[in-house]
Amino acid sequence: MTSTKLSPQVTIARLENGDKLNRFEFEHRYSAMPDLKKAELIEGIVYMASPLRITQHGEPHAHIMLWLGFYTSFTPNLQLGDNCTVRLDLDNEPQPDAILRIKVGGQSTISDDDYIEGAPELIVEIAASSVSIDLHQKLNVYRRNGVQEYLVWRVENGELDWFRLLSGDYVKIEPNSEGIICSVVFPGLWLDRAALLAGNLAKVLDVLQQGLARQDHQDFVQELASRK
Repeated sequence: MTSTKLSPQVTIARLENGDKLNRFEFEHRYSAMPDLKKAELIEGIVYMASPLRITQHGEPHAHIMLWLGFYTSFTPNLQLGDNCTVRLDLDNEPQPDAILRIKVGGQSTISDDDYIEGAPELIVEIAASSVSIDLHQKLNVYRRNGVQEYLVWRVENGELDWFRLLSGDYVKIEPNSEGIICSVVFPGLWLDRAALLAGNLAKVLDVLQQGLARQDHQDFVQELASRK
């Protein structure tokens, strides 16, 4: 007589909004839910995204990616990411709407399993229903972990907040007299705030081209190219 030994079935608990987990347990449960599109761990608490609306999120997100993608096309040694998981610390694993990082000589790395580890130089969040967390818990997490610049587009309010890290605190980068906000970390990354909010992408890209033509951007390009 022969017998078959059956292995007990292991059940992995589903992620739920409000779960309190460390990063390792969060990743373990997340990987067991392949149909889940977006979940984040912020200060040890799980946040799961609501369905995304086109006007309040999808279109603004696309405009940001177009703007950053155009800049990246003319600036070597950068990596642009859309909704990439970022391992920051044991209690925080966000999935920002956009990240821009320096690939060689920057402050983040890519793990063997293809995740960002450490703080990208720039993070962008499109904030509609998530505005409270984006401007409070996430802001503190990004500041504490050394994200150099953080841009929040508050779609419902028609506002943009662009912060830079200075002496351990975030300070807002104010528009110049022409209404243009200029990145400190990425020379030439110029943003016409009013044009972006109005959906005038032609003007957004025209102003960005002005930034790309400046000598400080050319110097930055040469510096980045020398790191390869």
